[in-house]
Amino acid sequence: MSLALATLIYEWRRYMAAVVALAFSGLLVLAFVGMFMGIGKAFTAQIDRARADIMVLGPGATALFNGGPSGLPRRLMGTVYRHPEVVQVAPLDGSGGRFQNIVQSDKGPADPSRPPADRKMEFVNVTVIDAIPGYVTVPTDYSDVLIETLRQPYAVAVDETALGRLGVKVGDKAIYNGKTITVAAVTTGYPNMMQATLVMSRDTLRMLGEADTGQRVGPLMVKIADPSRAAIVAAQLNKAGGGAFKAWTRQELADANQSAMFKEQFISVILIFALIIGAIIGVVITWQTLRGAIMSSIKEFASLRALGVSMGSLRGIVLELSFWIGVTGIIASGFLTWFVKWLAGMGGLPMAFPLPVVIFIAFFLLGCAMLSGFLSLGVLKNSQPADLLR
Repeated sequence: MSLALATLIYEWRRYMAAVVALAFSGLLVLAFVGMFMGIGKAFTAQIDRARADIMVLGPGATALFNGGPSGLPRRLMGTVYRHPEVVQVAPLDGSGGRFQNIVQSDKGPADPSRPPADRKMEFVNVTVIDAIPGYVTVPTDYSDVLIETLRQPYAVAVDETALGRLGVKVGDKAIYNGKTITVAAVTTGYPNMMQATLVMSRDTLRMLGEADTGQRVGPLMVKIADPSRAAIVAAQLNKAGGGAFKAWTRQELADANQSAMFKEQFISVILIFALIIGAIIGVVITWQTLRGAIMSSIKEFASLRALGVSMGSLRGIVLELSFWIGVTGIIASGFLTWFVKWLAGMGGLPMAFPLPVVIFIAFFLLGCAMLSGFLSLGVLKNSQPADLLR
């Protein structure tokens, strides 16, 4: 075991402030990243977990949301279907409008025109599935019972995170765009971060008069016979389309959606600000902690110089100590981030941490620790062997 590592282990109290500072610096940045990525995952959860192997978007689209036009002419569905490996094609449809719960009165039946205190009105999004077990638009974690429930006319499902906001529970009636619907099921794992979302069948959307029956359709969800050939089939579809659309594998689109989140200006500004604040906190506190620890051990360093240890070797010990502090801070930051993610999950807030970002933050914390070590090297000038004679 090296002298630097042994010093950190046996005198850990002296260096705890530095480790904690690095841990919270990493947590500051990772928490923002996890929150924004989690919000993005919440928006795309219905699609990410669907059985589609390929998504077909407009030729200018760079992501599913906020990435340019993603709609397509309806006639292109036939072009996609003609590929011999394609087994299912369905457009991604949806809508939105005003949702109002129906409150039962103690004095009589429900009266939608009466505005009691617990009546709630929200603008909601609507996502659509084809209520057929195993169909391309149905998420993989939807049970057959849930699918059968959504086959009922005017039946909708609501995520558990939106029940309180909408003021409903399973079995309640509600009004959506002036028509009565039934909250027939509750889903989990599809958090509604901004607007509440209703899930309904395509038939129900059609009965509500909001199905997309025009000449253009939304992005196409495509299921193929062998999912392992998704990249090959996507390339073949792009060639067959002649630039009229762009086919993405599900993973390619997920990566594009993730990158699109970082391109949002307000997200970039917040992350850069958090990175700067984290760097200042990590470097300054770690530097001062190291400096104080070295000063308290200055006689030990002077003794090493008296024994013939060169100043270069002493500097190496300080830098190695900084390295191990950085490694410990990274581990502590990972534990804190996991704890925050667990707490957020308990509250229905998803958090996602892209691996490249996690690796970058790890090197960022290590860099802060090493910079603090460099700034602390000047203290070693006080380690004069002659001082031992005083």
